[in-house]
Amino acid sequence: MEATSSSCSGLISRSVLHNSVTKFPSSSSCPQPFSSAYGFQAKSKSGGVSLLLSSNQTDKRIDLRVSSAPKRNQSGQVFASTGLCTFDEAVIESHSHASSVAEDKVGVLLLNLGGPDTLNDVQPFLFNLFADPDIIRLPRLFRFLQKPLAKLISVLRAPKSKEGYSAIGGGSPLRKITDEQAQAIKMALEVKNVDAHVYVGMRYWHPFTEDAIQQIKRDGITRLVVLPLYPQYSISTTGSSVRVLQNAFREDEYLSRMPVSIIQSWYQREGYINSMADLIEKELEQFLKLDEVMIFFSAHGVPVSYVENAGDPYRDQMEDCIHLIMLELKARGINNDHTLAYQSRVGPVQWLKPYTDEVLVELGQRGVESLLAVPVSFVSEHIETLEEIDMEYRELALESGIKNWGRVPALNCTPSFVTDLADAVVEALPSAMSMSASNTTTSEEADRDPIKYAVRLFFGSVLAFVLLLSAKMVRSFKNPLLEFIKN
Repeated sequence: MEATSSSCSGLISRSVLHNSVTKFPSSSSCPQPFSSAYGFQAKSKSGGVSLLLSSNQTDKRIDLRVSSAPKRNQSGQVFASTGLCTFDEAVIESHSHASSVAEDKVGVLLLNLGGPDTLNDVQPFLFNLFADPDIIRLPRLFRFLQKPLAKLISVLRAPKSKEGYSAIGGGSPLRKITDEQAQAIKMALEVKNVDAHVYVGMRYWHPFTEDAIQQIKRDGITRLVVLPLYPQYSISTTGSSVRVLQNAFREDEYLSRMPVSIIQSWYQREGYINSMADLIEKELEQFLKLDEVMIFFSAHGVPVSYVENAGDPYRDQMEDCIHLIMLELKARGINNDHTLAYQSRVGPVQWLKPYTDEVLVELGQRGVESLLAVPVSFVSEHIETLEEIDMEYRELALESGIKNWGRVPALNCTPSFVTDLADAVVEALPSAMSMSASNTTTSEEADRDPIKYAVRLFFGSVLAFVLLLSAKMVRSFKNPLLEFIKN
């Protein structure tokens, strides 16, 4: 939310009063505007308006006593009349952090996957990826095998991955694009009178999230907004990055006291939906028969077990995201058929279906001639858009009978998209809370306990030895393991 002048002639954020714009009168006793991170309910009272402000910490009732009854516009939205507004002192004290934002040294941390800068970086990048327990989820008893397994897979997969990166110029463009997004968000925040330091933290390659955290500490940041560049939440993306962040903050006295606001997902934001619809609408205009084009949403997949066993909301959020985008397109008079599929699966386990490659073949067999691919879970161009979609899937589509192929570009630094991310940061600032050190023992802390680790290592080794001696187990795991490594 934009800061207002000392006269309090400002706005409550869009979420207040059913997206109405409520103006406060000029008065030295008026409050600072509150963030949309809080929920509001409004009830008209004789001579005033009552707002019930809710947050995780407090429910407070605010009475706005005005000189005349509140007015309503034709849609029933409430507007306060001019007059004196007074607030209970306890309410002002409980939300003093909202007015102190301007006094803080603000930081914004953008989180992303990362990618190898050169071909020599491919194997160590893959090692970091597969060493993440949120990517390959081993039973606790076998966690000690995480890094050896990651080493094996990364070495065997590196040659194939290098071919892909060679095809797009010898490295990932993700770091360059993310740096450009960081600069664009910083400039958009300046327009909103928010002076912020914007940092980039990559999960599996430079600049690592841990390095960004240390720079945040060196710069003396006092309030931080964490913005994962993943529209939809998944354990394997936002969840993994946030876990690293929480571990680092919990172990550092300075960082554990810093107010932090984490934007877990933002696929439902109006600015994001409109930006996606703008790009789709523009690309549809390139087809001769616009109405016959199939809009083909391709999202990054995750194993089904993440959703069904671990409670990952990714599939639900993805389907909701597609629904919102299509609603916006229909509002613009675009009623094309659409479908959603999932790409980038690896290994023998079942991933979210339908699979992108299989759906492309089916569409060709059904006689679909024109297709517009939309990389919906990616906000930056990288190997999965430039090589997997533009090369592999395009070739497969044309071979399957699709004659006219198009692809919507990633959002990258689209101005409306960047502006919406800046808005999200501003809205999240007042709700920042410190990550106080927890007294509970986490699984990672338990893993560092030498006695517990030794016990698990012993029994895990015994079990692994028994499995390796079992010819039946070897036969049952041999082919799937080889297939996993090859893929």
